[in-house]
Amino acid sequence: MSNYRKRLEASIISVQWLLVGALPFRAHDEKETSSNRGNFLRLLTLVSELHPNYSKVCLKNAHGNCQLTSLVVQKDIINACAKETTKAILEDLNGGFFAILADESADISDKEQLPLCLRYVNKEGEVCERLLGIVHVGDTTSLTLKAAIESLLIQHSLSFSQVRGQGYDGASNMQGSINGLRTLIEKECKQAYFVHCFAHQLTQIALARKNLDCAWLFSDMLAPLLNFVGCSPKRKEFLREKKLKQLLMHYP
Repeated sequence: MSNYRKRLEASIISVQWLLVGALPFRAHDEKETSSNRGNFLRLLTLVSELHPNYSKVCLKNAHGNCQLTSLVVQKDIINACAKETTKAILEDLNGGFFAILADESADISDKEQLPLCLRYVNKEGEVCERLLGIVHVGDTTSLTLKAAIESLLIQHSLSFSQVRGQGYDGASNMQGSINGLRTLIEKECKQAYFVHCFAHQLTQIALARKNLDCAWLFSDMLAPLLNFVGCSPKRKEFLREKKLKQLLMHYP
């Protein structure tokens, strides 16, 4: 049992380090003869080599097939880390009010997902934005999204009565004034004020729609110029060289 705990500790240390850096775990070829066995196995090897207590019980020195390096073990440790992280977020929230930030996104298999973030002020008065979870949704109708958000909140002992703000993009199913997600949540909690997500509506875009001069500058001049230069590395390099010459002329 003692050796098992040491092997598990070494695997947990490796998983935690990779999670903090958002690094991939596995490689295409993880055989012992491979030159790149993946970040997890390479890091686990390094941890066991640097720590004498781990080197005696990890990898080749493990009993039988109990190396604790399989994909199933890695996912179990990741899920445990996710639960501990969510627990820390809820403790930091401390049952207070919060705003919800949500948007639809598709994963690599083209399945619709709904990431949900909480925005709140912690005990130190700092504004925090934390990812609460990602829920798979069958479609992106407002009723489906509301049910997904509500189920995720209930799962963590939260409710719409604590919501004091909403932040979505400009899609009709999100901020529609009749049957949008925003309206459905406001019917349950009038204090859940809606604020348009500024990642989708920059100040320049808003100004360009109201001011003819700004509209000409951003829409007719800058947009085509950025497209023309941005699609060619040669043009980018040409502009860098011109800018460098200008700087050298002014600041020799």
